[in-house]
Amino acid sequence: MMDTEDDSNVTELAQDLVKRAISAAIRTVKEDKYTIKNINWITHGEFTAERGRRQIEEFILTWEYQDHWMHYTQLIEMKDMGHSFYYIYSVCWRLPTASTPMTLGSASAYFTIKLNKSESPDAQIDVSYIFEGQSLVHRPGLTYFREKWLWDLIEAKHILMESIPF
Repeated sequence: MMDTEDDSNVTELAQDLVKRAISAAIRTVKEDKYTIKNINWITHGEFTAERGRRQIEEFILTWEYQDHWMHYTQLIEMKDMGHSFYYIYSVCWRLPTASTPMTLGSASAYFTIKLNKSESPDAQIDVSYIFEGQSLVHRPGLTYFREKWLWDLIEAKHILMESIPF
């Protein structure tokens, strides 16, 4: 008789634990802790290379990362593909400190803004981005940025540099 009572107590305790875990998970989601953010992107008619760069900067401000990261965005290439123009921007991330203002490590993200020549001026620009050394294509508003990605890129470069004898 005692085993049945112990089993019942364990079952109740497990059910209570599961209910509290689910409630905590729901609260976390409701608190918008991991909300994917986006901006209102400009249209084909509003686009200039500089406005595209500023929009990328505005979008990056929606990402959550620690204040010590520094980044800069620059247009690195414009390609005429016949049916579209591709504007490719580099966003280079660094971790400068007082003792090493010119850091050895960096991580880059590459944004592509595609302007389809047959689209109306009112059509929104097409934006995608990748992180260096990665093949996964991200789209604004669909991926939650993780600062860990930047750390992983810098760490991978550091490990590579240590393995090369100079």
